Parts: sequence; C-alpha cells; structure tokens
Amino acid sequence: MNATRTQLDAARWHWQHGPIDLILSADGEASAVQAAYDACWARFADVLPELVDELKLLRRPVPSNAAHSDCALQGPVARRMWSACHPHRARYITPMAAVAGSVADELITAFAREGISRAFINNGGDIALYLTEGQQYRVGVFADLAAFSGATLSGDPALDANLTLDAAMPIRGVATSGWRGRSFSLGIADSVTVLARNAATADAAATVIANAVNLEHAGIVRKPASSLKDDSDLGDMLVTVDVPSLPQPLIDFALARGVDAAQRLQEQGLIEGAALFLQGRVRVAAATHQNGALFRNRAEITTEAPCSKYAAC
Repeated sequence: MNATRTQLDAARWHWQHGPIDLILSADGEASAVQAAYDACWARFADVLPELVDELKLLRRPVPSNAAHSDCALQGPVARRMWSACHPHRARYITPMAAVAGSVADELITAFAREGISRAFINNGGDIALYLTEGQQYRVGVFADLAAFSGATLSGDPALDANLTLDAAMPIRGVATSGWRGRSFSLGIADSVTVLARNAATADAAATVIANAVNLEHAGIVRKPASSLKDDSDLGDMLVTVDVPSLPQPLIDFALARGVDAAQRLQEQGLIEGAALFLQGRVRVAAATHQNGALFRNRAEITTEAPCSKYAAC
C-alpha cells in the first residue's frame, strides 16, 4: 500500500495512505509553499508504517495510575497520541482516541516556516492549523456526520454552527466525535466539536465528551465494538449503533452530562470550547473570546465562503 496524492484545485491537495485520509492547503510565497509540501510529503510516507509497528501498544488503554513519563511508545506520533489521552486515564481510553489529530499535528509542523502565512491539515475531520499574525480560518460544523458528503460543499451548506479562528487565539486544533461518525462512541451525541491548542488534545477530548452525552433508554441500540470491527481497541465494550427519536427532556439531560464533562476539561486547561449536538438541539461549553461567542448557531449563520467541519477556508 503506497501513499497517494492528488491536487484537488489550486489551493487544496488530497493525500491518502491506508486509513489516513487528508485534505491540506497552505498559503504563502510559492517557493515556501512548495518546500513545505515536499517536507510534509516526505514525512507523510513514514507515518503509517511507524504507527503499524506499535499498533499493539496503541490499542491498549492508558493505565489509570500511569505517570506521564511511563509512556513506552517510541514514535513521535504514537507518543503524541498517548500524551493527549493521558489526562483522561481515569476512564477507559486508548491512544487510538487521538490518532487522527496526532497525525495532523505531526504533519502541520512542516508548514511552520518563513514564507507560509497559514495552512491546515484536515485528517478525516480533525484539523490542525498553522496561522501567522493577522491570518484566520473560518470553520463550519455539520452536526450529522453520517449525512455529510463532499458534494455538500459545492452549494450552500446547511451548517449547524460556524466559527472564525484567528492567529490571536490559542486554538490550533479542531476535532469532532459522535456515534454517527466513522469511529465508535459510547455515547449518543450526533456530534461534539472541540477546540483546543492542538488537534491531538481536541481529538481525545472530543471522544471523552461525546461518550459523556449519554443516558439509558430502551430504544438505544448498542453492540460490542468487537462484533462490528474485530480489531477495535474498545474490545467488547458496548458502542452506540442507533438512537431513536428522544423526548426533549431526555435530550437536554444527555447534553447536560456532556456539558459537565466539557466544562471540567476547560477548567483543567485542556480545551478552549466545545459544541454538542443531539437531535436538533445544541449546547455550547466555554467557547468565548474577546469578541463574544466562538460558535454561532444556525440562525446566526451567514452564507459567506461555504466550508464544513471537514474543511477550513
């Protein structure tokens, strides 16, 4: 299996290597942008083999009594994954909860050079950003991950929220988790989008918060993760596969549990904010900056520069 790359348009590339699927873009001086892409591509080819070499350890939960220095992993991406999950070790969590964000963080470093004004790497919806002074990206959020398709971006997307991130903010990572996404979830959130100082931290936190958006209900269908994917790092833990239409009080109850989890992570300095979505309702936790709320809901969304949670512009 070889890494492949395709130029989508003048500004964006699509790179893929096995399960790693990236959209990336950079702005700046032409020579600097080309040099950054070359360096990033050279690193990209090695990331998957490095992770495969340590996959057995990466699928093991971070021990609840582990010190940060106890990480036995060797590769830089693997160690970043473990470090991002370590703060959540009181729960069951494996480094795989931060794999997409950690890969994006590893590769965005190639663009931190003279002549690059801004860049993003979007790894299946988990985004690492590089921004220099005065630069920004606008990011849109779709609550229903399963309904998203690339074609959505060609028209006027029905965004559930949007935000503008500029260089003055500490946010350089955006990640989303939920039962409708490509990864398994213990909770029932349609999606949880998290903002943090890097993508790996956002990725792990999104997993934890999405798991917390939960309740017991006879109509919720859960199955052992191992019955859906035989090599799942969640083993026989029950993951959500279907959620019926719920009455508003139960939706609010589940969202409140997720907000509590998000606020605890914000108090610990792990995240900057989060938006939680469940069956048409949304709660935002700790997402403010000097100009007001970071997330804007659907009623406040403009039609400027359509983007999605899977892209930045």
